[in-house]
Amino acid sequence: MPTRPHRARARRTGRACALLAGSAFAALTSFAVQEPEGPRGPAVEVSTACALCHSNSDAATAMRDADGVGVAPFDLWSGTMMANSARDPLWRAVVSAEVAATPSRRADIEAKCLRCHSPMARFAGLDELELESPIHVLHHDSRVGELARDGVSCTICHGIVPDGLGTEASYTAGFRLDDRQRLFGPHAEPFAMPMQRHTGFTPTEASHVTTSALCASCHTLETHALDADGEEVGVHFLEQSPYLEWRNSDFRDEGDPGPLAASCQSCHVPKHDLLGRPISTRIARNPAGRDFPPVEPRDTYGRHAFVGGNTTVLSMLRDFGAELGVTAPAEAFQRTIDAARAQLATATADVSIEDVRAEDGALRFRVAVANRTGHKFPTGHPIRRAWLRVVVRDANGATLFVSGDTDHRGRIVGRDGAPLLSELAGGPIEPHRDVVRAPDEVVLYHAVMSDSLGNATHTLLRGAGWVRDDRLLPKGWRADAPDASRTAPVGVEGDADFVAGGDSVRFELEGLERAASIEVALVYQPVSLRWVAELQRFATPEIARFQRLFEHSDPSPELVARAVWQR
Repeated sequence: MPTRPHRARARRTGRACALLAGSAFAALTSFAVQEPEGPRGPAVEVSTACALCHSNSDAATAMRDADGVGVAPFDLWSGTMMANSARDPLWRAVVSAEVAATPSRRADIEAKCLRCHSPMARFAGLDELELESPIHVLHHDSRVGELARDGVSCTICHGIVPDGLGTEASYTAGFRLDDRQRLFGPHAEPFAMPMQRHTGFTPTEASHVTTSALCASCHTLETHALDADGEEVGVHFLEQSPYLEWRNSDFRDEGDPGPLAASCQSCHVPKHDLLGRPISTRIARNPAGRDFPPVEPRDTYGRHAFVGGNTTVLSMLRDFGAELGVTAPAEAFQRTIDAARAQLATATADVSIEDVRAEDGALRFRVAVANRTGHKFPTGHPIRRAWLRVVVRDANGATLFVSGDTDHRGRIVGRDGAPLLSELAGGPIEPHRDVVRAPDEVVLYHAVMSDSLGNATHTLLRGAGWVRDDRLLPKGWRADAPDASRTAPVGVEGDADFVAGGDSVRFELEGLERAASIEVALVYQPVSLRWVAELQRFATPEIARFQRLFEHSDPSPELVARAVWQR
């Protein structure tokens, strides 16, 4: 089993905390900082060890913004998908569906999924447990099980070495951890002694932790496509590619930086508070809960908010924490949900209504959508989708036309109020649309995989290509850039209005010349109802639990942008 930090738990006792309090603290500050020993093997530790100094305390000013609001890494991280990646009920349901679809490859499937969602397990001795089902480590009463359940924890991201980052070898959790038990951060001359004594790790200045290539390790995911018998079909499928999308955008800050250069961390670990002000604060407190006198405020302090758009699973973790083994309080998840909704509504995309004309008995107009993110929207796992909800009303407010409306369960409905056939398991795949003429036609931005025979599939390890991928491209995306073919849109041929940075769609609605207003909303659904329907084709305990929790959640799509035209 790989070496762990020496006597880590013993050093987190009240006795050790007391040593750093009061007058005894002065003596400790004089101790010389010890350089890391030679190679001892990669080590990992649970997040609570880091919380000893990197969580907020009422008695300390450390890790607070200008208004005194707590911004401690542990506190913010604990209510995120990163912290709960191994507890995520949707992930567990999807893994169980993949195993049910290809039971002969159970061990391989589970081990691969654990690499990103439970990365500490393999460094802590997962293989030595010799579990027939690797994912059972999440229920294992052992040190390895404890680490496995702690998700994407502190010593993973801060323990990754820079070697090979941003290359093919580093993708799909191909990162390496430091073998001298160093934890990397962007701050110069860190006060190392307390961390060394309490955890066995040495804080070390390194710039690579602020690069997008670090995030690319797990957020560039390749799979080996399988057939129904579990045999590989010879296709390496790029299931998720936010990093490669970003690298081919105006937001890239590698090589030849784009005009909007910004790293992943710029948005997801921002260096400003909720009002946009730069944060300057001490980066740690002492274990007794007070400030470290030798630690001065730092001006490049990142909020470990890790805000994305998955409000659905975050609400499950908030509402069913005890059942899911969650350790963070409900308010931590609500904080992340609120931040996700704010980011979706203010920094994700814009819509506008253009060229409105009533002529020849018809209402004609264009809807333009602009992607403001540094990657596709939506990006990542193909379970996510966005679409346009368009409502046309007369002068009395009566609805004349609606496209993209949903029912009480979040399914997209047609003119009769019933779910579109494309919302049902085994149903047709909605085509890409450049023009809309009827209520049953929806402008949908999402990706649908194809298997090795070219058939649509929602089983990840059957994925060998795309039936359709018309997620909005980032601004600056170029077809002649490196890796462009791997992130190119699919199914948009002939649509000259689908371009880097956005899309424009024509609406031609007969008989609506008396329309007085048009309302357009770009909405986003973290968990596609079509995907949920496909998931239910398999009968596993994990899927049954997810469905039960999902039925108690709010399936309404999230509002991203809105525009209104009035006569």
